[in-house]
Amino acid sequence: MISTNDVKPGMALALDDGLFSVVDYQHVKPGKGKAFVRMKLKNLESGAVLDRTFRAGENVPRAMINRQDFQFLYRDDLGFHCMNTETYEQMAVATELVGDAANFMIEGMTVQLQLYEGNPIGIDLAASVELEVTHAEPGVKGDRVSGATKPVTLATGYVVQAPLFVEQGDVIKVDTRTGDYITRVS
Repeated sequence: MISTNDVKPGMALALDDGLFSVVDYQHVKPGKGKAFVRMKLKNLESGAVLDRTFRAGENVPRAMINRQDFQFLYRDDLGFHCMNTETYEQMAVATELVGDAANFMIEGMTVQLQLYEGNPIGIDLAASVELEVTHAEPGVKGDRVSGATKPVTLATGYVVQAPLFVEQGDVIKVDTRTGDYITRVS
């Protein structure tokens, strides 16, 4: 149990109606009446975001989420299959739990699996990944300095806006949080 006064964004709470991650936290002290805490919570199973209000100082159950390094092996109808790099144990993570991280995962990469009571509840990636460009239209000659962008397709099938000088076969760095192009690696 943890007091609502000690809750911080990013913590996980095991409430009666599911497992939640604290997205936003606000302590409110009105002019009249008792203080309260307003939280924006994200359901880790369904992804739904909701607002909850608690009394200040109220105890809520804290969930302990373990994060372990796994190697992403492959994807099939059951989901994303990962292997623990220490015990070689394999685990399938449902596609809906992976979310947008699926756009940046290639076979063989190391990911961090979020585990609650031994069951996977999500995947964390590094802040940026390097992916090969599999399709890119040629840039217009003479328009390379204007800062214009074009859509390029990455090895995972994800389409990102990149500068005109990026060509098929290049390796680019992409921000996994926003899906934006960062720089060309080669």
